[in-house]
Amino acid sequence: MPILKPQTGHAFRLAKGSTLKVIDPLGQQVSDLFCFSAQDLGESLSSGRSIDYNDSIFLSRGNQLYSNRSQVMMSILEDTCGRHDFLLTPCSLKMFQIVSGSKVYHPSCHENLAQSLAEFGVHADQISTTFNIFMNVVVGGGDKGEIRINPPRSRPGDWILLRAEMDLIVSLTACSHEETNNGVCKPIHFEIS
Repeated sequence: MPILKPQTGHAFRLAKGSTLKVIDPLGQQVSDLFCFSAQDLGESLSSGRSIDYNDSIFLSRGNQLYSNRSQVMMSILEDTCGRHDFLLTPCSLKMFQIVSGSKVYHPSCHENLAQSLAEFGVHADQISTTFNIFMNVVVGGGDKGEIRINPPRSRPGDWILLRAEMDLIVSLTACSHEETNNGVCKPIHFEIS
């Protein structure tokens, strides 16, 4: 079983009809997912269209992930956690620097996605809002729509199973943001079948 070490990422091809199982072996660890059509890098995962067509910001079993061209890219077949985020962009070095006010280097999901996808000809600027598996973002009430990142609800061994509905280039991370992962960055496992 492939293992993503803490604060790393990996990209791979996923053929139409194949499944991807993303597993949180230790619990409370987020995995960012982004994908492109293997036939045309101009077609990529769209948070906005996926939220719109599923009528929900919290996607789980039975929902589908859509592209910027309104084509189904992936279907969620099974989900033992039930809470994921599709609102926030992947953490980046700039984000860490803006939030902390420091110029110190920090590994990030955007960097890991960009480095892993570069071998497929993807430029960093093509990476948009990720499907943040196991991430627990809470939207507040009232008119302000404030958001808060809570610890993931995933327990050790929780998983999500997705099926490719077109030939894809996929990148996954073991998220690099300590706050998102309840203070400790941990590994992510995945299986392709």
